[in-house]
Amino acid sequence: MRADAVFEGGGVKAIGFVGAVAELERNGYTWERVAGTSGGGVVAALLAAGYRAHEMRNLLNAFSFRNLMAPTVWHRFGRVGVAFRFWWRLGQYSGQYLEEWTGQVLKQKGICTFGDLPAGKLRLVASDVTNGRMVVLPDDLPQYGIDPQRFPIARAVRMSGSLPFYFDPVVLTVGRRRVLFVDGGLLSNFPVWLFDVEGVPRWPTFGFRIVSKNEGQARTVTGPLSYVKALIQTMLEAHDKRHVEEADAVRTIFIPDCGIRTTQFDLTDADKEKLYQAGVEAARRFLARWNFERYVRVYRADSMLV
Repeated sequence: MRADAVFEGGGVKAIGFVGAVAELERNGYTWERVAGTSGGGVVAALLAAGYRAHEMRNLLNAFSFRNLMAPTVWHRFGRVGVAFRFWWRLGQYSGQYLEEWTGQVLKQKGICTFGDLPAGKLRLVASDVTNGRMVVLPDDLPQYGIDPQRFPIARAVRMSGSLPFYFDPVVLTVGRRRVLFVDGGLLSNFPVWLFDVEGVPRWPTFGFRIVSKNEGQARTVTGPLSYVKALIQTMLEAHDKRHVEEADAVRTIFIPDCGIRTTQFDLTDADKEKLYQAGVEAARRFLARWNFERYVRVYRADSMLV
């Protein structure tokens, strides 16, 4: 059975997506097109390259999230050094590790650029903060004078996952201008509409979302630094958490976050396993009630009349 998949941003919690994907694959689903934002973009890129859920599980279990926040020379000088680096680079950490790791993992499947994939196979969402707009990669790259076929997927993954304040923006030079890109969740954390078409769809598009029981929980703010962190956490964890349209909710797998924060980079093996199993169970509950024909009849009836 064929399906498209759209993964919400979730930072380290994206491991839960892998559990859900594993359950769907066990039930016979294969992936035509995939898309994602931030941590969901990593999962989407691996699926597009041909990785199966069990392979992704092994990769992410071995992945050291702490390496994303490896100290730089500026961190030797404490908060003053961190503040100076942020002023200079607009981030506390480079984000280079994510790009390098993704590039190495994709290369094992013979994939480097978007041109190595079938057209339309993968879409990643980033935020262009210079021009104030959402960007879909690779579709929008020609607007920046860039050939999508030659653009590295690992760089796009980094663009989509450059959490503001934590990681440096990715900078592209367009003519004489520098254009800055950050986490796609800043503008669209759950673009489940990316693969929607007019008329009756040939196969379903499944959304994958992380949900929290602690939404709205108070955060401690004691000064400028904690204020900025609270601001970013609010953006990452509350964006698009308002009411989801029913037509989208019925095709979305909602995965509990197990009390884990988006930026909890010190995940233990037990944390990873909890997230994975939460994804498995969420997918089982979803499949028990999912019916594509009913979805088309109830939510795409207007399309059937065209």
